Amino acid sequence: MEILNVKEVKEIYNTCKEDKLYGKWIYFEHISPLLHKLSDKFEVTEIGKSEENIPIYSVKIGKGIKKILIWSQMHGNESTGTKALFDLFNFLTDSNHSTVNNILEQVTILCIPMLNPDGALKYTRVNANGVDLNRDAVDKKAVESQLLRSVLEIFKPQFCFNLHDQRTIFGVEGTENPATISFLAPSEEETRKITSGRKQTMNVIVAMNALLQQIIPNHIGRYTDEFYPTATGDNFQKLGYNTILIEAGHYPNDYEREVTRKFNFFALLQGVFHIATTNDYTLYKPYFTIPNNQQNFFDVIEISASSNKGKAYLYVDKVVNNTFITQKVLERKGDLSGFIGHSTKFTK
Repeated sequence: MEILNVKEVKEIYNTCKEDKLYGKWIYFEHISPLLHKLSDKFEVTEIGKSEENIPIYSVKIGKGIKKILIWSQMHGNESTGTKALFDLFNFLTDSNHSTVNNILEQVTILCIPMLNPDGALKYTRVNANGVDLNRDAVDKKAVESQLLRSVLEIFKPQFCFNLHDQRTIFGVEGTENPATISFLAPSEEETRKITSGRKQTMNVIVAMNALLQQIIPNHIGRYTDEFYPTATGDNFQKLGYNTILIEAGHYPNDYEREVTRKFNFFALLQGVFHIATTNDYTLYKPYFTIPNNQQNFFDVIEISASSNKGKAYLYVDKVVNNTFITQKVLERKGDLSGFIGHSTKFTK
């Protein structure tokens, strides 16, 4: 298992970050000009339209026999993966870099940078008809879900990357750190059996975790592998398409998810590089050494200096009258033992 050099990947990121994308509210008008300025190394295709007739694009690059499908903003208000994808696109234009050449010779990558543009514009989890695309893999009520399934069945990838954001409530078990990046190898059925496909998925996660632990040690969590019968990752894994879930989470003082996007990029780059450079996916057991996610954080805790009682708040983002706003919402009162605040204020 070859892990990328930490110093090198940090230098790479300094040259390839897409400065035109910033913050959490990323919608189609932000990515459209970037799609159209991609070099001729990329094949950019309008593959369909959303429920509200916004174009949905795919971006394809590489000539290898190994196929990777990546999609982001299945939930419209989860944009960190989208930013990281455009950072990755910028890096893949560097034909003088040996890592780029290794990847593009061995792998064909097909990306859908924004699967749910309606939700992205309104900054909602669901699509225009109120459908959660990540729970629509069986019924396929949404046109976006139908489109993703069509791309999957035509492209037939060996691996999929399903990019999401997780809330600031998650921490890394056994630490006092937020879960900045969390991974999941989805289950295929209720018993959570460790199938050959899941082993391969876990193996890729092991490689990504090995890089990130050198950069943000003890900030990486493992998402619950409870089986969700209608979830996309669970169903794609069951269909034989190994699916890696990446959840981008909170890093201290990074509410715009601009630091986390960098770690998301590192994970993507290592994962794609690993698939490009190995045919041995047998090492999977270190996946279970990644600590579990736990729900033990609030954004703000106001607590008595003489007791564990106080108030706990979360920040809630929304778009109102075409303006992105953040509100502080009271979530819990009373005993706050065992909880951690990203910001803590002590009261008398």
